[in-house]
Amino acid sequence: MYKSIITFICGVLFFSAFAKAQSPLQEGPFNQLIIRGVTLINGNGAPPISPVDIVVEGNKITEIKVVGYPGVAINEAKRPKLRAGGKELDANGMYLLPGFVDCHVHIGGEAQGADPDYVFKLWMAHGVTTVREVSGRGRDFTLDLKKKSARNSIIAPRIISHTGFGQGSKETITTAQQAREWVQNNSKNGSDGIKFFGAPPEVMQAALEENKKLGLTSSMHHAQMSVARWNVLNSARAGLTSMEHWYGLPEALFENTTVQNYPLDYNYNNEQHRFGEAGRLWAQAAKPGSERWNAVMEELITLDFTLDPTFNIYEASRDLMRARRAEWHEDYTLPSLWRFYQPSKISHGSYWHFWGTEEEVHWKNNYRMWMAFVNEYKNRGGRVTVGTDSGFIFQLYGFAYPRELELLREAGFHPLEVIRAATLNGAELLNMDDQVGSVEVNKLADFVIVEENPLQNLKVLYGTGAIKLTDDNEVVRVGGVKYTIKDGIIYDAKELLRDVKSQVDKAKKEENFTLKQPGVND
Repeated sequence: MYKSIITFICGVLFFSAFAKAQSPLQEGPFNQLIIRGVTLINGNGAPPISPVDIVVEGNKITEIKVVGYPGVAINEAKRPKLRAGGKELDANGMYLLPGFVDCHVHIGGEAQGADPDYVFKLWMAHGVTTVREVSGRGRDFTLDLKKKSARNSIIAPRIISHTGFGQGSKETITTAQQAREWVQNNSKNGSDGIKFFGAPPEVMQAALEENKKLGLTSSMHHAQMSVARWNVLNSARAGLTSMEHWYGLPEALFENTTVQNYPLDYNYNNEQHRFGEAGRLWAQAAKPGSERWNAVMEELITLDFTLDPTFNIYEASRDLMRARRAEWHEDYTLPSLWRFYQPSKISHGSYWHFWGTEEEVHWKNNYRMWMAFVNEYKNRGGRVTVGTDSGFIFQLYGFAYPRELELLREAGFHPLEVIRAATLNGAELLNMDDQVGSVEVNKLADFVIVEENPLQNLKVLYGTGAIKLTDDNEVVRVGGVKYTIKDGIIYDAKELLRDVKSQVDKAKKEENFTLKQPGVND
């Protein structure tokens, strides 16, 4: 009896704490939430099934029940019963997916002028309920936001933190001993892992070994300044969890050279040199089906290595106009962020010094090889996840996520494989598949609910929706995530977007700003 009273009091305190944090943008959690009549598209590769009732208590899924058949009246007597004080959400005709996982994010940036509230609301409005930040403004900055998100005292996805290797160190790490000590300190301070960019081989080896020993995860952008001595195979063998982008992979596939064929006037600090020559890299790698191609792929799969490609972040390289003219910029891109995107000799990723047809053609060919490797990797049993790396190169937080899904589809993924990459695969990479990534009893109540079928058209996941012609010859917008649910709390996704638009409108008014294309002054 005493234990029951204590449990009841704890439950009251749990819900009271959240009640104080309520806003017009959110509702819940509830002692019981029943989502009625939805079509379930799970993250485990299973085909859609409906109608389904899903029962949530607090922040946990407690029941998933198929309650009928398409086109047949549902027997109400056989449905889960709503308790007094519970919440019922009528989702008849809608589609429910697990909350999306973004495995490569940065929580805004001072250079971009994007604060966390702006970034978080864009992610949540697109169904992203879990993110892995791979190096950001600092470990303490990220861990503070992580704690607030875990308490749901702010509107934000749950956060996994990978501190940039060496961040916070008073001196440059040049020895294996220094590397091990930094890794130990990073773990003691609460980080979930490390983001690497490159270091001398002995430093990389020591840091990855120590990190793995401590049970933490790791990610890496194999930057060109270090990749000649340490490519993806070196990292995977030493215990790296995932590679970001594709740097380091073509280098592992070299057959007749050990370094990229750089022009002799190349300068890494010249952003057009850096990205222009990157677009020629896959052409220097082993061809699909070759002995080297197969050997590298099989070894990475055997090592349970994860590819987190972030296709979208380089898409402007193959079609600059598409990226800079994306329709959401007018309403949702901050003036400061728009300025950061413009051609510049000093802003990272602003490499449009004189970007032309030749560069775009090389990048289109780059994508063909890159996508071929990623798709085949998936087909052979390798893990591929979804990451966006937004805030650079005309890619906007939130909106980049469905674009990444579309690019996986272009690479050859079945739509159900795309959803699995976005959900369960991401959860597995983060060692969270016992909590999120699929809709299962006892997992956390993280969902994406949309009124249109995303398997038929992934564009319905964009906040701006998809264009559709009605039977009456009327052009309409359909889709956009309707509800994002995290920890059993219902967020109105469209209201989140309206809030972001009001932030952008305010900034424009204060600065008397009008969005113009590069080089247009009147």
